[in-house]
Amino acid sequence: MRVTSNIAFKEWAIVVDAIGRGEQTIILRKGGLHESQGRFQVEHNGFWLFPTQFHEAEQSVIPSKRAAVRELAAAGSSETIPVSYYAVADPVVTVADPAILNRLQGRHIWTQSTLQQRFAYGGQPGLHVLVVRVYRLAAPSTIPWLKSYGGCRSWVTLETALTGDVTPVLSDSDFEQQQEELCQLLGHHALAHS
Repeated sequence: MRVTSNIAFKEWAIVVDAIGRGEQTIILRKGGLHESQGRFQVEHNGFWLFPTQFHEAEQSVIPSKRAAVRELAAAGSSETIPVSYYAVADPVVTVADPAILNRLQGRHIWTQSTLQQRFAYGGQPGLHVLVVRVYRLAAPSTIPWLKSYGGCRSWVTLETALTGDVTPVLSDSDFEQQQEELCQLLGHHALAHS
């Protein structure tokens, strides 16, 4: 499949790494300080994953991933961003019940305490769960870091669209199984996707 897009979604490098390895098929998002109208919205269903070290902290991820946080930080550059993955979100679910987070344990690399803090943060408790089908670029791209990409926001419009051939990280059957299991874990919330 060939993809051309200038839309990117900022996520911690360690999470992008886990998604790219097929270890995680969800993105859990509260939203950044500079989100449109002060809250997170899924503005695009398809997007490049834009790895960032911003706010990344070892204690926020499960112990087995903490060494990888250090390795990715050491290998990173402040002048360029490596882009290797394209994601398509379906479904997108807003979780308003904190008990649902416990059902997702083992499906992501965050610690439960980090998720609980994010869930409770701000004026309205809740988290968005994006179930993502992820595709790997045949050859990774490197884009220059621009000041306009900074800030605590989820969405970035790239100065130049990236184009490339991509292949699924997971097979159709593996992804469909995970997607179905996640929707079951999310219960009736999966029917209320935005």
